[in-house]
Amino acid sequence: MDEKEKKEIEEIFKHHIGILSEDFQEKLDIVVEGHQLLNGKIDRLQEGQIDLTKRVDNIELITLRLEQRQEKFDQRQSNLEQEIKKTREDLNHKIDAVAADLTAHRRDTEAHPSVYKVKEGK
Repeated sequence: MDEKEKKEIEEIFKHHIGILSEDFQEKLDIVVEGHQLLNGKIDRLQEGQIDLTKRVDNIELITLRLEQRQEKFDQRQSNLEQEIKKTREDLNHKIDAVAADLTAHRRDTEAHPSVYKVKEGK
């Protein structure tokens, strides 16, 4: 093999290496582009998780407030029920007292018919 043939083989080899190198570089560029897209998606996903975490925290805060208000409502309802019960008992005692007074008054008027007379209207 002489020098000329070696140079030709070298040129062919360099040409093929160049083609392979360009092909490899294109594939690397595609991989880099894919990594950049994935990084962007990961960043958006992390932002979404932060947003979701904030929303969950807000929901937990609202739930806590609702539970506190429910407790206050239940306490007020209980107080109202107790007040209604007490008022009913007071009214029953007053009604019983009025009934007793009325019964006593009737007995008294029946015992003294000449003093008290009830006239029916015409």
